[in-house]
Amino acid sequence: MKTIISKGKNINEAIQRGLIVLNATIEDVTIEIVQNEAKGFLKIGSRDAIVKLIMRDSVFSPKSEASTQTDSHTTLEDIVNQIPTKETDWNEQEAERNVANHFTEETVGKAWVKDGQLYVKSAPKQLAMITITDGVKLLKDEQVIKERKVIVTENETYVLQTKNEQTPTKWSIKLSPQKLKVLLHVEPGYKLTRSIPDHKPEKHLTIHAKQIKEAYNELTYDIVLQKLHALKISRGVNEEAIREASQAKTPGSFEIATGLEAKQGKDGWVEALVQLKMQQGPKELENGRVDFRDSKEIPSVKVGEVVGIVHPPIAGQDGWTVTNEQISSKPTYPVNLVIGKGMELVNELLVAIEAGRPHLEQRGRMVKVKILRKLTHRGNVDITTGNIRFTGDVEVIGNIDESMLVEAEGDIIVHKEVNQATVTASGAVFCYGNVSGSELSAGKNNMIVAELGKIVGPLSFQTENIIAAIRQLIQSPAFKNGDFSIGGLQPLIRILLEKKFKSFSSLAKKYVKVVRKADRFLEREEWKEVSSEMAQVFLSISSKPVSVERVVQLSQKLKELYQVSQTPVEPDSSIILPSAANSSLFCSGDISITGKGCVNTKIHASGHLTINGIVRGGEVYGKMGVMINEAGADFGTATVIAVPADQKIHLNKAWEGTIIKVGTKKYIFKDTRKHVRAYLDEGDRLRLS
Repeated sequence: MKTIISKGKNINEAIQRGLIVLNATIEDVTIEIVQNEAKGFLKIGSRDAIVKLIMRDSVFSPKSEASTQTDSHTTLEDIVNQIPTKETDWNEQEAERNVANHFTEETVGKAWVKDGQLYVKSAPKQLAMITITDGVKLLKDEQVIKERKVIVTENETYVLQTKNEQTPTKWSIKLSPQKLKVLLHVEPGYKLTRSIPDHKPEKHLTIHAKQIKEAYNELTYDIVLQKLHALKISRGVNEEAIREASQAKTPGSFEIATGLEAKQGKDGWVEALVQLKMQQGPKELENGRVDFRDSKEIPSVKVGEVVGIVHPPIAGQDGWTVTNEQISSKPTYPVNLVIGKGMELVNELLVAIEAGRPHLEQRGRMVKVKILRKLTHRGNVDITTGNIRFTGDVEVIGNIDESMLVEAEGDIIVHKEVNQATVTASGAVFCYGNVSGSELSAGKNNMIVAELGKIVGPLSFQTENIIAAIRQLIQSPAFKNGDFSIGGLQPLIRILLEKKFKSFSSLAKKYVKVVRKADRFLEREEWKEVSSEMAQVFLSISSKPVSVERVVQLSQKLKELYQVSQTPVEPDSSIILPSAANSSLFCSGDISITGKGCVNTKIHASGHLTINGIVRGGEVYGKMGVMINEAGADFGTATVIAVPADQKIHLNKAWEGTIIKVGTKKYIFKDTRKHVRAYLDEGDRLRLS
C-alpha cells in the first residue's frame, strides 16, 4: 500500500500535488487531512495545509466502467468537504521535509540521507545507487541486504541501521619467579558509538558512519583485590598502583605488590695491611733484556709487624615474598685460615714473627698466609753447587746450567740464562736472560691442585657408587653367613673393583703417584691424608678392618677436595722472560715474553699470554686470551695458537700455514695476513676480522 504526505497552500492544492505524484485520480485514493491551513497576521503564525494520500487496494484490480467515470456533478471541493479532519500532533518540520523530498528538482534520480533516514527519488531514465560501508546496515522490508552496492527506488521501504561495538577490558596478573614482584597488565577496552550523518543527494551515494571511540576500563579495585587474595598475595600490596591501573585509559603495566629481597652477608676475609705484590714488573731495555734494578723493591716486613686483619663474617638479612614467605639469606662462614711459617694470629691480627716477604694466597674461603725468606745465590747454579730447593724466594745472580733444578715456594729471579734446566716456583718466575731447552713452571701448587682435581672428580663419583653397591650386597644372606662380616669389607671391595669398577684402581694409583711427586707443593695436608687412606682401603691389604663408615668418610673427603680444586684461585704467579727456544712454559697466571719471542716452545698460560716478538713453531695457549706480534714462518714446523671458546686471538701478523684454534674450531691461514682478530660469534662460527 503506497502512501505519501502532500503539502499546499490549502487543502485542494495539497491534494492536487499528491495526485500528480501518485499519478492517480481522486477516486484512487483515501484522503486524510493532517493539518488545515492557517493564514495568520502578516504571515506570522501562518501554515500550509498537509494531507495524507493512501492508494486504495481497488486501484490494482480491474475497474468497472462505472468506477472509471467521474461524476460530473461532484467537484473536488465537495470531496474535500466530505473528508474527515484528523489533525494530530504532527511534526511540522518532518512534514515539510517529506513534502520537499518529493518536489525538489535537485533530488530527482538520486538518493540522500537526512536525520538517519534514507530517501530516494527515482527518474524515468535514472535510478539511484548506494554503497554501504562498514558499520552501516541496510534493511529492505525488514531484511538485511548483504550486498555492498544496491540499486534503490522510491517505491521501496528502506531502513538504515548502525552497529555499536564494545570490547572488554583485558588484564592479567603475573607473579615473578622469585615471588618478589606482582605486575598487573591492563589493556582498557573501548566503546564504539556509530551514527549516520546527513548525506547530500547523489546518483551514487556512499553511506558511511560517523563513529566515536571512547576508552572503557571496567577493571575495579575490588576485582584486583579478589584476584590477589586468590593467589595468596598478602604482603607489600601497593593500593595506589591498583587504583591507578583501574583508572588507566591506555595499556600499561603496574607493580601492585613488592616483596623484600634478602640482603646477602659476607664471608670472613683477610684485609692486608702491607704491600704484597710488586706494583711494577721488570723494566725492558732497548736490547730486549730486563733490568731488575729498575723494578720496585720486593715487599718485606720486619718481626712484629702487623701484616693483616682477619675479619669475621657479616650476617645477611632475611627478606620476604609477596605471599608472605620468608627468604633466608645465605649463611656466611669465617675464613678458613692456614697460617704458615713466620706468621702468627694474635687477636684477629696477623703478625710477622720472622722477617721476610709476606705471602697470601686465597682459594675460595681458604686463605694461606706465611712469611717467605729470601735466598740469594751469587754465582751460577751448576754441578758444583747442586740443585736449589728453598721455602721462600730465590734470586740467582748467574746462570742455571744444564740438568740443574731450582725450586722455591716463593718467587724465582734469574739474572742470566737458563739452559736445559728446570725452574719451579709457587709464585712467579722472572728471567733476565734467554731460556733454552728448559722447563719453567710458576704457580706450581695451583697447577698440581688443578691436575688432582681432574682425578678426584671421577674418584669421588665412583666411590659413591661403590658404597651403594656395598650396602646392597651386605643385606644378602651370603654376606651375613660368610666371613665378610668378620674380616671386613676389603675382600668384597676387591671383587667389586675387579668385576664392576675396573677403572677405579688405575685412577687411585694415579692420584697417589701425583701426590707423592708433588709433596713439596701441597700445603694442605688433606691431599696427603686422602692419598694414604686411598692406598690402605683400595690398593693394599690393611691390617685394620675396613667398614662402611670408613669408606663413607673417605668419600666425603674426596668430595671436599674436588670442591677445593674447582674453586677459582686468585693467582699471584706469572712468568716474564725475553725469549725462549725448545722449552716448556707453564703458569697458573700470565706469561709475557718481552723480547725476540719463542721458537719451537710449548706454552700454557692460565691467564693472559702476551708475546711481543715472534712465535715460530710449537704450541701456545692462553686461557684468558692471546696477543702476539708475529706468528708462523714461511717454512718449517707448524705454529699452533689456541684459546678457549669464549676468548680471542690477536695477531699483528700471521704467516701462511699458521694454525689457530678457538674452542674446537680450527683455521689454517692460506696466505699471510695482518691485524687479525679471531673469535667465535653467537652461532659458534669462527670469525676473522
